[in-house]
Amino acid sequence: MKSNADRVSQTAGYSRLALFLMVVIGMVCLGVAIVEVMKFFAQPPSAPVLTKPPVSQPPKPPVLEKPPVPPPLSAPVLKKLPAAQHPAFEDDLDFNALGQAVSGSIRYYEKFPEDRQFYFGEDAFTAGHLTRSLKQFVAFIEKQPSPEDVRAFISQSYDVYAYVQNTAVHEVLFTGYYEPFLHGSRVRTETYKYPVYPRPDDLVTFNLSDFSGGCAEKTGVGRLAKGNLIPYYSRSQIEDTDVLEGRLPPIAWVDDQVALFFLQIQGSGKIHLTDGRTLNVHYLISNGQPYRSIGGYLIEKQKMKKEDVSMQSIKDYLRAHPEEIQEILHSNPRYVFFETRANGPVGCFDIELTPGRSVALDRQIAPAGALAFIVTEKPVADDSGKIQSWEPFSRFVVNQDTGSAIKGPGRADIFWGNGVYAELAAGYMKQPGNLYFLVLKPEL
Repeated sequence: MKSNADRVSQTAGYSRLALFLMVVIGMVCLGVAIVEVMKFFAQPPSAPVLTKPPVSQPPKPPVLEKPPVPPPLSAPVLKKLPAAQHPAFEDDLDFNALGQAVSGSIRYYEKFPEDRQFYFGEDAFTAGHLTRSLKQFVAFIEKQPSPEDVRAFISQSYDVYAYVQNTAVHEVLFTGYYEPFLHGSRVRTETYKYPVYPRPDDLVTFNLSDFSGGCAEKTGVGRLAKGNLIPYYSRSQIEDTDVLEGRLPPIAWVDDQVALFFLQIQGSGKIHLTDGRTLNVHYLISNGQPYRSIGGYLIEKQKMKKEDVSMQSIKDYLRAHPEEIQEILHSNPRYVFFETRANGPVGCFDIELTPGRSVALDRQIAPAGALAFIVTEKPVADDSGKIQSWEPFSRFVVNQDTGSAIKGPGRADIFWGNGVYAELAAGYMKQPGNLYFLVLKPEL
């Protein structure tokens, strides 16, 4: 059994051993720490990690929305209008001449069987119905009604049609024509040397549908040469050669080549003869050649500006440049042949024209003889015959004629009659406006 001294000695030994171990462990840890520190300081310093600043981007352009594409314009169609689109039906003239004009269309419709159909767009009306429509209108205006009565009468009894394009009434370009006066003689002289020809005996007409069932009803003009049908002579051939002279006696000889040209454009006129008589000459037939506007030719050749072109300005140019007359007139190959009549001018439907009330439209699409209403502008002239302004006007008219330059639903030509104002209006008028047709409601 150990004594206390032995136990104390043994305990002291343990303490010294523990202290030794602690010292050894501490030195080892210190050595490891020193080594790690030395490794750290032995490494080269690393470059600092720089953070790149954000690259500034140019601002994106705003997204622009494309404007809506408007729907394509449809072709104008003759349609019945709702009451909200009716014009005011105010007439700037008295109704006396209107009754005369409408009566001409009544006689025209009475030439057809009652069941003959006339089309207002897709709506068909018989000749009998159109006759009743016009007779009822004439009976009403004979009472000299007020504008209010006219509007009420039409609203109650008539349908109103117009050429419509995308729900809007189609705009019409209004021009005018008139009956010119010329000076002439029955015999040729040094002064009266320009012939007004009747229809030549070698001019033939034909209908294309007679030759082929697939052809449209279209009349052509030509002449026979060695068994072949060929185009008839052009203006330059007629005026520069003797193809007609000597074998076709003229109706008369006139003293002014330019006036004769415009007589052919207007379609009818009066020739005051040296013996005191007056001839009423009217369009009979053309040579079938295409119509070319000499105003367009002058613009194309840069001889005149478009805004300056009128019948009067063209005449002035030709008078000032006589050496160019042949060239300019011959740019239009169409040539017109005439007949004489006892009365005034007649339209293509063989209806005598009424100044200010008869209009010429495209006969291929507009209902023949129809009662119509126009809204446009007319010239206001001073005592010297110069235009001072243009004023709005509206009136009832009747479709009783056509013209070479009157094509499509956007054209109308007003017959102004004869005299100074008629020539002025016909020469300068190029005004926008609207055109309406009236027909008695089917149930009436």
